[in-house]
Amino acid sequence: MGGYYTQRLAGEGLRRCYELAPPRVQQYLRAEVDFVVARLRPTDLVVDLGCGYGRAMPAFARAAHLVVGVDTSEPSLDLARQYLHGLPNCLLMLADAARLPYVDESFDATICIQNGISAFHVDQGLLVREALRVTRSDGIVYFSTYSDAFWPYRLDWFQRQAAAGLVGELDLDQCRDGVIVGKDGFRATTVRAPEFRALVDAVAVDLDMVEVDGSSVFYVLSK
Repeated sequence: MGGYYTQRLAGEGLRRCYELAPPRVQQYLRAEVDFVVARLRPTDLVVDLGCGYGRAMPAFARAAHLVVGVDTSEPSLDLARQYLHGLPNCLLMLADAARLPYVDESFDATICIQNGISAFHVDQGLLVREALRVTRSDGIVYFSTYSDAFWPYRLDWFQRQAAAGLVGELDLDQCRDGVIVGKDGFRATTVRAPEFRALVDAVAVDLDMVEVDGSSVFYVLSK
């Protein structure tokens, strides 16, 4: 899921990234989780792709029957085990979100929020197909990316991360049009509606696009 998120922005570094998020970014993070939680059912089996240190899993676990967090970072999963201590309906798995070790139709809801579709740095079409594969025929898949309106807050948050040494120095001349660029080669994009539609054009799913909080665009897939 990208070297930054398996090494540099992993474990305590990842937690620090969220701790220094300013109020508008914290609002965005809450709004994404709340959007999904409001749509979960008490009987749902849920998989959280790119769970990191488990930041969103307690909220999902309160709304669903079981939540499985998947990540490629051992340090993040080690921290998640501490963070989720005492929550028996939360499980963790070291795995690649684009190559999940689960049989077809294992989950009622598959969640990939906070721009994971870009941040994972995997084949996006493969990621979407894999998410659909492990979701039941009456289930829901949630992907989210950034709204264009959120750009100033997103850029500010990355500047704060760079100042704290969590990411490398940003190339501000290249940071624009929804793309964050670091002088060390780091790159974080945004997946806009036409790009996402192209990923699912050949797949028999219903696509609903919802802007949330003026900060996220959710692509909600129903099989």
